[in-house]
Amino acid sequence: MVLIDRPAGPTRRKGESDWSLALAAVVAAFLGVIFIYTATRTGLAVQGLSGTYFLKRQLVFDLLGIGVMLTLWRLDYRRIEQIATPLYVIMIVMLLAVLSPVGSNALGAQRWFTVGPLQVQPSEFAVLAIIFAIATYCQRRPEGLTLRDVSRLLVMAGFPMLLILVQPDLGTVIVMTVVFIVLLAAAGLPARLLIWLILAIVLIVVIAIEGGFLSSYQIHRLTSFLNQNSNNPALQQFIYNVNQAKTAIGSGGVLGSGIGHGTATNLGYVPEQQTDFIFTAVGEQVGFVGSALVLALMGFIGFRMMRAAVLAKDALGRVTAAGIFTFLAFSVFQNAGMTMGVMPVTGIPFPFFSYGGSSTLVFFAATGVVLSIEARRGA
Repeated sequence: MVLIDRPAGPTRRKGESDWSLALAAVVAAFLGVIFIYTATRTGLAVQGLSGTYFLKRQLVFDLLGIGVMLTLWRLDYRRIEQIATPLYVIMIVMLLAVLSPVGSNALGAQRWFTVGPLQVQPSEFAVLAIIFAIATYCQRRPEGLTLRDVSRLLVMAGFPMLLILVQPDLGTVIVMTVVFIVLLAAAGLPARLLIWLILAIVLIVVIAIEGGFLSSYQIHRLTSFLNQNSNNPALQQFIYNVNQAKTAIGSGGVLGSGIGHGTATNLGYVPEQQTDFIFTAVGEQVGFVGSALVLALMGFIGFRMMRAAVLAKDALGRVTAAGIFTFLAFSVFQNAGMTMGVMPVTGIPFPFFSYGGSSTLVFFAATGVVLSIEARRGA
């Protein structure tokens, strides 16, 4: 028998299944169901409805989301290259359709399709579609992005942002802008171009505000947290919401009033508590310690996503994971900051905690894609 020595080569680190990320997402969703239930049961009882109405619906959304996450985890994330363009086109068509008579109007905004008892919000899925489209574009530019590439990507991201702004959904546009900047940074855009891009975006925002391109309602939502002691009647609605949110969180103290207890939560003092202001239910019932643990849980999820971006073997995985990390991290920061009065009042949901089928499916799908990237980084 002849033994042939094979030349030693560099060892490639194999991918691994990140069960801790998957478990953390499921735990967050389970906790979200508890706080949604405690935030809605009293109001439903007053209306003569079952106190478990929102709880049952959110459980269904979570189970569907977990199924989506597990499915995407098993699939090779590199298939994103094949589906990115069709998904982008479908997203544009949906955003156009929601502005037509087919879309549903609620609270002065036209953002949803009503399908039986469900409401589908296309703008939630648009963030993922843009992440996939830009990551695919960057994957096909191994030599790096040029100024011409940046201009194309600006159009690619800017058009759906404009459609979402018309709905109006300013909060999602803000998230998409932050995600877009991080995507370009992850793709290796030179720092000089990135700085010029950020300055250009700031200039556009100033022009939009000063030039009257944004409605007074949108401007007041953006600036109310800076004028919380103002007597301006136009700001009172937003100031009231923030004050009620801060009161609820503050009343929780260090350890909270206990799950299912709390005056502000049980009496419905905080508007839209199960969706936009779900973090106030957390703060009042489990206090500073519990809120810190919830934020730590979300921080752990974000850390695992960022780790997947750092260890990804190609631009597609790196840019996609970095975009998803930013999507989740900024949503948490914006939503929690809004309830504490340090960020503008927007309709951005708290990932895995806020009530809603669209946001639940999107964040579980995003987690599934990151799990796929992590599992195949050594392929």
